[in-house]
Amino acid sequence: MSDPKTPAVEPHSGAAKPAITRRDFLNEATSGALGIAGLGSAVVLYQFFSPNVLFEPPSSFRAGKPDLYPANSVSFLLEQQVYIVHMPQGFYAVSAVCTHLGCITQYKQETSQIECPCHGSKFKQDGTKIEGPAPRPLPHFSITLTADGDLLVDKSQEVAPGQAPLKV
Repeated sequence: MSDPKTPAVEPHSGAAKPAITRRDFLNEATSGALGIAGLGSAVVLYQFFSPNVLFEPPSSFRAGKPDLYPANSVSFLLEQQVYIVHMPQGFYAVSAVCTHLGCITQYKQETSQIECPCHGSKFKQDGTKIEGPAPRPLPHFSITLTADGDLLVDKSQEVAPGQAPLKV
């Protein structure tokens, strides 16, 4: 018989007991995966509830005094993507965005034409289409004179190309 006071001794096999069991590893991996998924869901939820606002420049802007634009000139305003055209008839505000695919056009002094560098559309100084794939002429914008003598261009108001230009 065995003595109840002596503890049973397990035989020592020489292998150390693993520090982490398979069950503990799987529990930790599952907790980590759920934590990452929860964090990703929180980020998506935050983006969903934050305002999705596109800040655009105002549609109307001051183009300066008429004296800045010499007669028979085409001046490109890069920030607004507009040409200020000063002809003997008066002032025009013409869009610099090609009506074909939205490329930004360039004024060529040597040919006195507005040309699209992407697909070759050509326009007269007043925006009338000469040649190329553009389906229509460049749009004209409303241009007026403010009380203090500045040119005011409103890109939200298109006017007919044949409409009388602003006389100063």
